[in-house]
Amino acid sequence: MALIEPETDRLLLRQWRDSDKEPFSTLNADPRVMEYFPSLLSRSESDSVADRCKSLIADKGWGLWAAELKESKLFIGFVGLHIPSDDLPFSPCVEIGWRLAYEHWGKGYATEAALTALNVGFQQLLLDEIVSFTTLSNFKSQAVMKRIGMAMTETFEHPALPKGSPLRKHCLYRLTGTQYAA
Repeated sequence: MALIEPETDRLLLRQWRDSDKEPFSTLNADPRVMEYFPSLLSRSESDSVADRCKSLIADKGWGLWAAELKESKLFIGFVGLHIPSDDLPFSPCVEIGWRLAYEHWGKGYATEAALTALNVGFQQLLLDEIVSFTTLSNFKSQAVMKRIGMAMTETFEHPALPKGSPLRKHCLYRLTGTQYAA
């Protein structure tokens, strides 16, 4: 499949570059960014995530794209679509996700890029549904999910997180292609 690199007014969603690894590692080591994840990522763990994102985009033409500010060419995180590998109660599915450096929160970038990713998913990839999920206490991500038109449909226990973890209980948001078209 051809490489898809969508743009918004302010952002380029693109294939990953080696130069993205250092700023990506910095955001993955930031406790504010990783508050709703089980742990901070080491440099090698972060590089592995970036390499996996790059490989999946190379294979499919789409994925969790590196997000770049068009004006400054600054890497700010990722936004995009992904097929989760965990055995989730609603698998198989395509999820929409984002992770931005803290200094770029509150500027509308996640919403702007996520709306563009939804457009790719429904208009180019012709997906029937896109989901998103997060821990129950992650209200900032849930707010983005609502702003892009998704609705919470259920809660579930994330199987990759240990029983008793305060992060294990998740909420699932969904959007169908029909809802998106309306």
